[in-house]
Amino acid sequence: MYMTILLKTFILYFFIVIVYRLMGKKEIGELSIIDLIVTILIAELAAISIEQVDSSIFVSILPIVVLVIIQISLSYLSLKSEKIRNFIDGKPSVIIKGGKVNFSLMTKIRYSLDDLLSQLRDKGIKSLEEVEYAVLENSGTLSVFEKGKEYPMPVILDGEIDEEVLKEIKKTKKWLLQTLKDKNLELQDIFYAFYKKDKFYIIKRSELL
Repeated sequence: MYMTILLKTFILYFFIVIVYRLMGKKEIGELSIIDLIVTILIAELAAISIEQVDSSIFVSILPIVVLVIIQISLSYLSLKSEKIRNFIDGKPSVIIKGGKVNFSLMTKIRYSLDDLLSQLRDKGIKSLEEVEYAVLENSGTLSVFEKGKEYPMPVILDGEIDEEVLKEIKKTKKWLLQTLKDKNLELQDIFYAFYKKDKFYIIKRSELL
C-alpha cells in the first residue's frame, strides 16, 4: 500500500510539473479566475488519487488533462478576443482618476478605503493627494501614477484601441487612424503603442519576430 502511495505521489508530482509548464509561468498573485479554478481542481484530483489507493492513477490524470486543454484553449482565445479576455479576466478598475477617488466604483467592486490606503502605503505613497491615477489590476495589485510625473499612456495593445486612454490624452480615434495611415501602418500591424510627452511611440508586430 505504501509503495503504491509513494509511486502515485512521484508520478503525479512530475506530471503536474509538466502540466504547469504547459500552462505557462505566472506568479500566484497574477492568476486569473480560470487559472485559480484549474489549480484548485488539479490539487483536489491529485489528493483524491493518492488517498484512494485501489483506484487507477489515470482516473485523476484524465480529468487533469481535460482541465489543462480547457485552460490553454481559453488562454489562446482570450489573446485573440478582447471580449473573451474581459469575460474571463475582467477589466482593470480606475480607482483614482484625475486625483479624485471613485467611491461608487469601490463600493461596486467591494474595495474599501482601507484596502486602497494599505496598497498605497506599500508603494511608499503617504497621501491620496500625491496620486493622479490609481488602477486596480485584474490580479488585485494597484498600479499608481503620481502627480507631476509623466507616464506612458497605452493607446493600442495587441491591435486593440483603448478609447478611454484616447480621451485622457485628448485625442480622437480619427487622429489615431490618420497617424497610422501617415506611417503606412494598419491597426492590426501594431502590437503596442503609447503616448508620452506629446509623442506617439509604436512597437510593430514584425519587430517582435
